[in-house]
Amino acid sequence: MNDLVTKGQAFHALHQRPGAFVIPNPWDIGSARMLHALGFEALATTSAGFAHAHGCRDGGVTLAQKIAHCTALAAATPLPLSADLENGFADEPKSVARNILAVAASGIVGASIEDYTGDATRPIYDFTLAVERIQAAAEAVHGLPYPFLLTARAENLLRGVHDLDDTIARLLAYSAAGADVLFAPGLANLEDVRAVVAAVNRPLNVLAPMVKGATVAQLADAGVKRVSVGGALARAATTAFLHAARALREPGQLDWTTGLASLSEVESLLA
Repeated sequence: MNDLVTKGQAFHALHQRPGAFVIPNPWDIGSARMLHALGFEALATTSAGFAHAHGCRDGGVTLAQKIAHCTALAAATPLPLSADLENGFADEPKSVARNILAVAASGIVGASIEDYTGDATRPIYDFTLAVERIQAAAEAVHGLPYPFLLTARAENLLRGVHDLDDTIARLLAYSAAGADVLFAPGLANLEDVRAVVAAVNRPLNVLAPMVKGATVAQLADAGVKRVSVGGALARAATTAFLHAARALREPGQLDWTTGLASLSEVESLLA
């Protein structure tokens, strides 16, 4: 329990200090340990990176798999870990609350719940239900005996609903329902980022790869508190793998082996 208190306090402090911090997204134990060794101060899981590593599409893992994954990553480093819990693996608020507590027992000190239904024909939960889901999750985790930060995600812009006003209205409602951190993945430019920062009253997480051309410093200047990359690191690794595998298969080239990280460098980061 003392470990969770320490991690929870450290995670909370990152959100209170001036400026922005980067929270990268490992997809397995090895990537988590290397990110820790490189000096990052907190980690967040990636639903897409984890799903792809297990041979399925984003959104295709089970709650049991998610719990096992979070347990492994939480134990892999001493860093605070926040989990991407997608839609909470449930529609109804009581079930979302039950599920977030089940994952919290894995050793995480933060988690995100999104308002994406998983159904492309009705991608976003009804406003009232979406707020009730966040409220139920917040009441559950804020009863834990250690600090736990709930992030509420408004998925409109990422799911083809290009309505910034509704996105801001949802974030404000999620804040009032008890969310500690707000997240609108899909913000595509600094102007929209500034508009959201100006409207909300909680720390804002931004999915950096979506804000094309922006640097971490520019996001910090815009008022962003937390910068994540989602599945981008996992896709960067997959991209390098595919490039090498295709070159190896046809025409059988091996030039991709030049410039690889040395075995000693990798193992020193994993130590």
